[in-house]
Amino acid sequence: MNRFVPLCLAALSAVVASAPARADFSSCVGSLKAEAARAGISSATIDQAFNGLKPDQKVLDLQQVQPEFKTPIWDYVDGLVDEERVADGKAAMAREARALAHAEQTYGVSRYMLAAIWGVESNFGTEMGSRPLVQSLSTLACLGERASYFRSELMAALKIIDRGDIPAGKLAGSWAGAFGQTQFMPSSYLRLAAPGMDGGRDIVDSADDALSSTAHYFVKGGWRSGVPWGFEVKLPAGYSGPSGRKARQPMSVWAGRGITRIDGRPLGGESEAGLLLPAGKDGPAFLVTRNFDVVYSYNAAESYSLAACILADRLAGGPGIQTPWPTDDPGLSRVERRELQALLVRRGYDVGNPDGAIGAKTKQAIADFQGKVGLPVNGRASVKVLQALRQ
Repeated sequence: MNRFVPLCLAALSAVVASAPARADFSSCVGSLKAEAARAGISSATIDQAFNGLKPDQKVLDLQQVQPEFKTPIWDYVDGLVDEERVADGKAAMAREARALAHAEQTYGVSRYMLAAIWGVESNFGTEMGSRPLVQSLSTLACLGERASYFRSELMAALKIIDRGDIPAGKLAGSWAGAFGQTQFMPSSYLRLAAPGMDGGRDIVDSADDALSSTAHYFVKGGWRSGVPWGFEVKLPAGYSGPSGRKARQPMSVWAGRGITRIDGRPLGGESEAGLLLPAGKDGPAFLVTRNFDVVYSYNAAESYSLAACILADRLAGGPGIQTPWPTDDPGLSRVERRELQALLVRRGYDVGNPDGAIGAKTKQAIADFQGKVGLPVNGRASVKVLQALRQ
């Protein structure tokens, strides 16, 4: 009985605290409706979008946890670029060979890069997200950070529905409002969605339309046909020179500092490049061109851009990153992540379906297990955790 009272008080406090949020959301939705009407959105679309709409608290939670910025670079890249994804990507490229050829020939963007974006964004059209865009964007516009940005994206989503481009029921995606096989934000869709071979712009159900739209996005972002995104390099011992994606120099300047390609070959003279050191000078190093910046514009995180570019190389038959990451406890592939989850289940942990996606339940289980076996408690899926579970 003594435990019941504080629990009731806590629950009551939560209800009282949530009441202003609900009231604020309701008031905000009213202003969103008025803004949509002023923007020329039909009353039918407005009613369909907002009637009975409630905020999605999970979206607000996810806004605080973005893996591109909080995950060690080796975990992030290795989790996105593994043998399974390369094999899946080659199969997807064979399946959509005509669409990729059309996009490459029309816009001059490498089919391998387009396929890599497709793979990183939606696992080749199989994982596009299921959160209703209007609910997610309304929640963020009313209760989240960067409210004005998400308010603008919400208006763009309503225009997509109102124009009849994509039905509201299919306009679902990530917590942040990106949707389709290559995850366009609504405003980007309105500006840059391009027709595929069938003349459509359905980036949800048509890989052809999604790939053409992505190629168009890249061209508008400054993609230069025939120029590589960059390549891995070897630094001379004790290198202490400049670095940074934006600190571009001619290849001859980098060569003069003793930098070579990872296999020892000369750099060549493709273009200016910046020296990217994603894990510091003791980890892999890359010279990256302006085409890397175009990939960066798609999702403004160097970890994302590097993962996409390395996946493109792997799909083209390249070997991937050659220099080891500077860690004694690297991350896991998806196959290894599924094994880790299955082993946690065997030990009695509830992590849901072992699908390789490391969510809150898996992280909590890992942290509990780490504490029991004397590993640093951080909830991270790593080689040391997997090895301990195998014992």
